[in-house]
Amino acid sequence: GWMIPSSSGINAEYGEPGTRDSKLPPLDVKSQQAEDILNSILPPREWTESGQLWVQQVSSTPATRLDVINLQEQLDIRLQQRQARETGICPVRRELYSQCFDELIRQVTISCAERGLLLLRVRDEIRMTIAAYQTLYESSVAFGMRKALQAEQGKTDMQKKIEELEEEKKDLERQVNELKSKCDAIEKREAERRVVEEKKHAEEIQFLKRTNQQLKTQLEGIIQPSKK
Repeated sequence: GWMIPSSSGINAEYGEPGTRDSKLPPLDVKSQQAEDILNSILPPREWTESGQLWVQQVSSTPATRLDVINLQEQLDIRLQQRQARETGICPVRRELYSQCFDELIRQVTISCAERGLLLLRVRDEIRMTIAAYQTLYESSVAFGMRKALQAEQGKTDMQKKIEELEEEKKDLERQVNELKSKCDAIEKREAERRVVEEKKHAEEIQFLKRTNQQLKTQLEGIIQPSKK
């Protein structure tokens, strides 16, 4: 057949296998150029069987309209079989479309080598752009993970700091209560002392008044007889 389908992907058409010693049919310059381009796009397959190295090069047989229709059908079948996503990032879908594009380049190169080379450049540019975006995506994911870890670490540190401050607050509240109790005790003692002092002072004043009154009475008693 024009294409060798696999269980997991779409393979471009290859010709009949042969040994390295097998002689290729003579080709003109244009055909040789197309053959070289095809081999650069899809390198020959090599394997060893019964001690003999076999080589299978990509087919240079032009594709018909039916071949293109079959290619499209094979692509749809593989996308469904491998459950490729219809949207978003999907390595499976990208792999299958890349294989399909390689087969289209093969078909175009056979009829026009220059067009095939241009498509090859487009393919390589697309792959390079996708690789750059993939690198950027992976870098962004790594950056996001680092930030998430830093935020988590910062959250843990903040929670620890909050616990320390809450413990410090409790300790300060305990000290405040102790000092308040001491102040209340001091105020109570001072109030009691003032009551005692005021009572003592009042008693001293009364004693002095009585003493003064007694002395005054004695003095008047001394003065009155002398006037007579």
